[in-house]
Amino acid sequence: MLGRPVKLVYYDDQTNAATVPGIYAKLIDIDKVDLLMGAATNLIVAAMPQIMERNRLVMVLLALGSNAEFKYPRYFQSAPFGPDPKGVLSNAFFEVAKSLNPAPKTVALVGADAEFANNVLVGARENAKRFGLQIVYDRSYPPSTVDYTPVVRAVQATNPDVVLLASYPPDSVGMVRAATEVGLKAQLFGGAMVGMQYASLIQQLSEKLNRVVNYHFFVPSPKMNFPGIEAFLAKYQARAKDAGVDPLGFYQPPFAYAALQVLEQAVKATGTLDNEKLAAYIHANTFSTIVGDIKFDELGEWANARVIMVQFQNIEGNGLDQYMTGHKQVIVYPSQYADGKLDQPFAK
Repeated sequence: MLGRPVKLVYYDDQTNAATVPGIYAKLIDIDKVDLLMGAATNLIVAAMPQIMERNRLVMVLLALGSNAEFKYPRYFQSAPFGPDPKGVLSNAFFEVAKSLNPAPKTVALVGADAEFANNVLVGARENAKRFGLQIVYDRSYPPSTVDYTPVVRAVQATNPDVVLLASYPPDSVGMVRAATEVGLKAQLFGGAMVGMQYASLIQQLSEKLNRVVNYHFFVPSPKMNFPGIEAFLAKYQARAKDAGVDPLGFYQPPFAYAALQVLEQAVKATGTLDNEKLAAYIHANTFSTIVGDIKFDELGEWANARVIMVQFQNIEGNGLDQYMTGHKQVIVYPSQYADGKLDQPFAK
């Protein structure tokens, strides 16, 4: 770009927020990078003071509502959470719940006591009122939890029609295992679980995932065949095995690539790496990417949310080929992307 080769400079934050401020200070002050990227709600929040102090633009992947408090004008987020990041996942999940027969009356809200999950639960409390759902359980568990059976039993004791879970990868796996082992009697289960998009974790759970409903951003479907996405996935999947990364590549990889497409288009259009000018251009324009057209709002979120809800259906064993070629993650929301019907109830 601009006649110069692009070089990636990166460090492993070990998913530890304490390491993040030092990493970003090094990237900016010592490495003197031109453009910044970041990932994950908990981690980018820790980096924001460093970024804001230096007036730098940052393009973030998979952060939920991280700019709601900062309101920093040079922050952009490539995941399609939209202008109501705290409410978007529960809203989509409760929209699915509306299709249940009989209509649900009660909901249990449960999640990890950490940034992402707490943001989801804040939105869920408001949305439950709007959807006319009575909250019969509303508790968080410590991130250090390893045995989720007591959590599921406590939820079961309140006999909820719908269970919204906001979780991180380890507890997503633990809660699904516990729910199936306890025999959770709910009409709908899932919603806001990070990790149920990753090949290694869905491979672990195999048939236990059947009828779980959860958020996603993209799954292979004629309804989501955006220009360039098939070529991207073909190239990515061919290299993924040797690289030791997620062989499906449906969740983060397309949106990481799209984030770089936005930066590339902005740099070429403005002819500069000036962060102020780039931020102004990104706010003012729509970008064509492999995940569809992206327009950002004033907080750097997608101007229009495009979260989908998928249901795992007819999972057989732990083979990953079924997710590439079979119709195993059925889109049940929103209607314009839906490619199948909800299999209900969760408990059968």
